[in-house]
Amino acid sequence: MTRSLHSLKHEHRIIERVLRALDGICARLEWGQHVPPAVLSQIVDFIGAFANHYHHGKEEDYLFPILRRHGLAHGGGPLGAIEREHRIESELTKEMIYAIEGYRDLDPAARELFVDAARRYSSHLLTHMDKEEAILFRLADEIIDDQDKAALSEGFTQASVNLGAGAREKYDEVASELEREWAL
Repeated sequence: MTRSLHSLKHEHRIIERVLRALDGICARLEWGQHVPPAVLSQIVDFIGAFANHYHHGKEEDYLFPILRRHGLAHGGGPLGAIEREHRIESELTKEMIYAIEGYRDLDPAARELFVDAARRYSSHLLTHMDKEEAILFRLADEIIDDQDKAALSEGFTQASVNLGAGAREKYDEVASELEREWAL
């Protein structure tokens, strides 16, 4: 598998650590325990910046155009389905942000709203990442050529520059810390 596709798979592992933390937070909230609003915000900020923006951006901005050039259908095909799933994940993230605002204001319904959106997000994203790895990344590895590999590498490097120096490593550390602190 190409280096760029390995990079995407590694990012899935980072995201999975945060989802384990999110599941632990949801369990605590369901048990009636207090979770600091700052922790909820930290998780959702991670999801928004790393998963939704950086990771999905790399797929949509660099990988998908290459796959379209090789004839992979977009609109009604697998790329369109993946992009629709990315939009669902963004909407669920917005639901979590909304719930956090209510949680900060001690709205009694906000806890349940957050847990519901977070559980749906986690379940959806885990299934989504499995599909990407089992189908999309394998297919990409079979059809992309050396020129495509170079373009992906260049694009992914630019995405990392845009994220900020050392940011990817920082997100990796944050994911580990969140998992250590909150996963069950």
